Amino acid sequence: MVQTDFGGSEVLRLRHLPDPEPGAAEVVIRVHTAALNRLDLLQRRGAVLLPGFQLPHVAGMDVAGQVTAVGPQVTTVRPGDRVLVDPTIGCGTCPTCKNGQAGHCAALAVVGGNRPGGFAEYVAVPATVVHRVPAHVDLTDAAALPTAWSLAWHAVHRVGAVRPGEWMLVQAGTSAVSIAAIQLARRAGARVIAVARTEAKRAVAADLGADVLDLDDRTVDEVRDRTDGHGVDLVVDHVGTATWPTSLASLRTGGRIVLLGNTTGDQVKFSLSDVYRRGLRLLGAGAYTPADFADMLDAYFTGGLRVIRAAEYPLAELPEAYARQESGDLIGKILVRP
Repeated sequence: MVQTDFGGSEVLRLRHLPDPEPGAAEVVIRVHTAALNRLDLLQRRGAVLLPGFQLPHVAGMDVAGQVTAVGPQVTTVRPGDRVLVDPTIGCGTCPTCKNGQAGHCAALAVVGGNRPGGFAEYVAVPATVVHRVPAHVDLTDAAALPTAWSLAWHAVHRVGAVRPGEWMLVQAGTSAVSIAAIQLARRAGARVIAVARTEAKRAVAADLGADVLDLDDRTVDEVRDRTDGHGVDLVVDHVGTATWPTSLASLRTGGRIVLLGNTTGDQVKFSLSDVYRRGLRLLGAGAYTPADFADMLDAYFTGGLRVIRAAEYPLAELPEAYARQESGDLIGKILVRP
């Protein structure tokens, strides 16, 4: 499915393209399932473009499938292996990459972002970002992991440093990132409060092990009621402007908030004196690392964690999948099957 221009579903075209051939250090994967992400929508509209983005473009950042061909330098996987892809590709040689921060590489490439992605039958990627999927893990579930679960791991563990017994508040409790964050924090021994707008969404968050609240005028009071009047130790917020006041006010003295998104807006207001007098820490999550990705996979593959499928579409119905994503009425991840 090729994006030919910027706009709505009319800019998507189902086309036959030559099958990719692997470079010397590349792997070709027959796509079993790819997952939809917000960046796919933003780049289709032209609202946000990664450096190096070019039309025509094949989107699809999160990919799981089976290896069909490998380049002569590849020794880590072979044809027939079940795999998924870390979509973040650093140059591998700059100081940033050597420091384990590939997501901040000046020459960053992203599968489905500024190079061809998974909304296709085949995709070619460097072998360095390919990870085997154990036989007990469904490939469709695996496709839901790369972006959302890596961001959640990075926010909860690397940046947020959640600890057993702490209280963590998660905004937009049934987004794909939040579904992962709830489970990862619970796995680490934390207690979680999830905020969600509808009863159906609150029921899902509760099933994942979270206490649940609606986002309204009573939210902060209820957070403090459930934490013996103190507030939470950690907030994970990828929503932005709409949830900022609640997130900040819900923190206990010395609490920390991890910021990793701005889906409802980028600008907020707050009192500097409130932050420094209460000793609050405002932490930007930034980009996840290859180590985060590997640790996340190890946790998921070990068992006890689960993804939630919001919907599944064949590739020919990708425009309908985009429309569902844009509706905001989602619990979990939208998946696409070529």
